[in-house]
Amino acid sequence: MRISVFIIALTILFATTITAQAKEVINGKVFDKKKLPIENVSIAASSSPLLTKTNYNGEFKIEVDSLPCTLVFRLTGYETKEVRITQRKNIEVMLIHEKIILETVAVAEEIVVMDAMEVRTAMKSMAAPSPTSGYANFNTEDYSAINENGFKSVKSNPLSTFSIDVDNASYSNIRRFINMGQLPPKDAVRTEEMINYFRYEYPQPKSDEPFSVTTEYSTCPWNENNTLMLVALQGKKIEKEKLPPSNLVFLLDVSGSMNAQNKLPLVKSAMRMLAEELRPQDKVSIVVYAGAAGVVLDATPGSNKKKITDAIDNLNAGGSTAGGEGIKLAYKIAEENKVEGGNNRIILATDGDFNVGVSSDSEMERLVEQERGKGIYVTVLGFGMGNYKDNKLETIADKGNGNYAYIDNLLEARKVLIKEFGGTLFTIAQDVKFQIEFNPAKVKGYRLIGYENRLLNNEDFNNDKKDAGEMGSGHQVTALYEIVPVGSSTIIAEVDELKYQQKQETSKVDLSKELLTIKVRYKKPGEENSNLMTIPVSESKVKFGNASENLRFVSSVAQFGMLLRDSEYKGGSTVKNTIEMAKTAKGNDEEGYAGEFIRLVETAGALGLK
Repeated sequence: MRISVFIIALTILFATTITAQAKEVINGKVFDKKKLPIENVSIAASSSPLLTKTNYNGEFKIEVDSLPCTLVFRLTGYETKEVRITQRKNIEVMLIHEKIILETVAVAEEIVVMDAMEVRTAMKSMAAPSPTSGYANFNTEDYSAINENGFKSVKSNPLSTFSIDVDNASYSNIRRFINMGQLPPKDAVRTEEMINYFRYEYPQPKSDEPFSVTTEYSTCPWNENNTLMLVALQGKKIEKEKLPPSNLVFLLDVSGSMNAQNKLPLVKSAMRMLAEELRPQDKVSIVVYAGAAGVVLDATPGSNKKKITDAIDNLNAGGSTAGGEGIKLAYKIAEENKVEGGNNRIILATDGDFNVGVSSDSEMERLVEQERGKGIYVTVLGFGMGNYKDNKLETIADKGNGNYAYIDNLLEARKVLIKEFGGTLFTIAQDVKFQIEFNPAKVKGYRLIGYENRLLNNEDFNNDKKDAGEMGSGHQVTALYEIVPVGSSTIIAEVDELKYQQKQETSKVDLSKELLTIKVRYKKPGEENSNLMTIPVSESKVKFGNASENLRFVSSVAQFGMLLRDSEYKGGSTVKNTIEMAKTAKGNDEEGYAGEFIRLVETAGALGLK
């Protein structure tokens, strides 16, 4: 009997081994109509639970139990495609952009359904609408004007003071425009948000400070007469298990303007993903708003995921948009369920098209400023197109002690809410400010690249009542200065010498080897008084080609921003040298974000960017 059992066991093991060895391997490539490779396409086989994704070149490899089988290709923004595989093990698959629903303000209130090429044509025609077109006014996107920073003379402006910015909405929004075949509006391009979208190799803080400070000094690739200074903060990474309990309020826009595939359905998918990350000690409430605001889920522990996801699944869009009422109610619910010493946060998901009650930028700013003193933070997630209000959402995040991201697909939702969970939701330092003092013996002039809407008066640096940016667990902040060294022939605009001011004594400064001094102020969450860090930086310069991958990739992103804005300071920047610079500095790029950036620049070049 034992022998029979043993023989049967061997037979089963042998059969299993044969089956395992009999797996078929299918290789292939996924591309779009233009034969451009598509990255991060999810591929599943009907005969196997395994899932794979395409790489930077659109290539993939997947094992299946046997042939024939069916492969399913999915990526947000493209139509799902099923491919039947019989014998061929090397295949090519073309994905088509999915139909996009765009709401209009035409009298007939029709709905336009277009593919990506038609959308591109429509968006290009919006600048000069035809009087006979029924859809001439459907684009009402709003962006705050950006007056690009120019060069400052150290003689008259030795201090540069600004608030940090951890937002990255601008980059994913720019990606949305370019992927639809259109260069973005200049005011949609916030260079600092483009730079801060990417992860760099900065060291974790070794002291009790919440972040480390990194600097690097090099020659400037787009202007050989100038130099570049990188200044970066790396937030302390706190493991998810060690983070304090969360009291989250999902504030979801369910108005009629969210009735599009890339709006409420994408919001619901994103919130479901976030719900799966919640721990038993976390709790969630859900507030929705359309013509009015209401609570659809009372505070529910993270362990009851089914109740949370059921509430999300039951949401539907319709009605006008009382965004102000929704924000007031969300703050009320957050305060009622406040966790002392915990993470109390509102997560607002909307297109920003508020049209009932408190709706103007100034009204919204005052509303959020009144509420932020309660110790409740705000994360703003923007969705959609056509009526997107970037200016309003940026204001809410900035004034509400929060952060701001634009979600254009599920992969971006996963990046913001899952991969960067701590940075998005948990604040480790608030009111973080930079002040850079330049040595006039070494620096003739300087220009801060980006951060135009984060500039502060010099006296604001020491004013603890002045609001500034918040930093989350693991967050990074990178700033880049273009510097005009002393002795350069570059002309910097200066004011006349002052008659009544004594001239500064510079003899001691002349002997210094310091290029500049960095000062950083921050508050620990919930505290009223700030802490000060002071870091002198010496004049230790390397050639750009020998600089770190950090500096070289940051520079390529800055160049792309200047090209998109057609900056007067772009110097020798071109699409070609931006791509070359990024390719040599992308490093391992395990997540594929640098590769995506390179393809984005290439696509922008194909759209006419020089």
